[in-house]
Amino acid sequence: MRIGMMVDSYKPYISGITNYVEINKQYLEEAGHDVFVFTFGDLDYKDQEKNIIRSPGLPLADTGFYLSMRYSRAAKKILQTMDIVHVHHPFLSGRLALRYCRPIKIPIVYTNHTRYDLYAQTYLPMMPEEVSQGLLQSYMPSFCKAVDMVITPSEGMEKVLRELKVESEIEVVPNGVDLKSFQSATALPREKFGYKSDDILLVYAGRIALEKNLPFLLESFTGIAKAIPNVYLLLIGGGVQPYEEEIRSLINELNLSDRVKMTGRIPYDQLPSHLAMCDIFTTASVTEVHPLSVIEAMGAGLAVMGIESVGVGDTIEDGVTGFLSTNDMPAFTAKLTRLCLDVELRKQMSHSAREASRVYAIERTTDIMLKHYERLVAESVPRKSNWRTRLRGFMERFIS
Repeated sequence: MRIGMMVDSYKPYISGITNYVEINKQYLEEAGHDVFVFTFGDLDYKDQEKNIIRSPGLPLADTGFYLSMRYSRAAKKILQTMDIVHVHHPFLSGRLALRYCRPIKIPIVYTNHTRYDLYAQTYLPMMPEEVSQGLLQSYMPSFCKAVDMVITPSEGMEKVLRELKVESEIEVVPNGVDLKSFQSATALPREKFGYKSDDILLVYAGRIALEKNLPFLLESFTGIAKAIPNVYLLLIGGGVQPYEEEIRSLINELNLSDRVKMTGRIPYDQLPSHLAMCDIFTTASVTEVHPLSVIEAMGAGLAVMGIESVGVGDTIEDGVTGFLSTNDMPAFTAKLTRLCLDVELRKQMSHSAREASRVYAIERTTDIMLKHYERLVAESVPRKSNWRTRLRGFMERFIS
């Protein structure tokens, strides 16, 4: 089967969607399928994997995103040889899938990975919530109706789409994680970072970005650091430089420079050993749909502290694999403090988290997704016998 993954951005930009596509591509290829990634970006970038098809676009500052309303002729030609396409962003890639694939009956799968309602509130604070919600309610239902299958990685996100008036059938399929490297990781020596064996080490791994609610996490940690002398926080990941500098400045303002370390971006294959060195994974993000970083931490055997919300709340079982709190700093701080102090509870949660992570194993989720792909391809109208397709192709060659 020829499978096209359509994303607005890809490596070297790092995100949960990037990691998801890369890992799924690898496992689908190992199963004997040909997988192509269609994206925008720097045409001179040298990819380390095959079949990455880039079209030129206008770079949006240093965000890693490129803006374009079409694919190159070469990219379009390859795209239209796919048996099925899987869209991971609904606006640019999604519209191109409808434009290029819908007329020639290539089945289109769409996975909603992102809380676009909350992203709008975060990045466009001057826009009234009613306006951003109204725009999404005018776009998402018709887009979802136009594709062949809508997937969400969590039940909470399905409810969000229903609130946006999406009436299409929705399948819940978790985003898979290659858990083997996390479950078998050897911890880095703590001395490398200046930590002692009896220190309590909290970790956040993910993008350093506005929607991740890092100021909340740092302000909560300030109170914990005052109460517990041997607790430390490790921030793993990078982001756009201006925001990284804001976070560094906040760490200094809160007098946490000797208790909080920022590693910057690290190679993904080094993440398991970094996590294995730590005691607790913590996140204050409320914009997640299916937090791969949380699942990876669970696979590494870490208890997790998070805020009750879509995605995080679907993944953590409060009191079993970690703690969930309301979006309230005193409540969050109190639960995280308890987790820091109760060693036995952490051990119990560590075991439960590792076991619970198995449901997200990439082998399981890829098998589920493949069954959906195969069904949709079998149900699609054969394109080779479609005279409209042949006529369209002839006209395009003639016009060009």
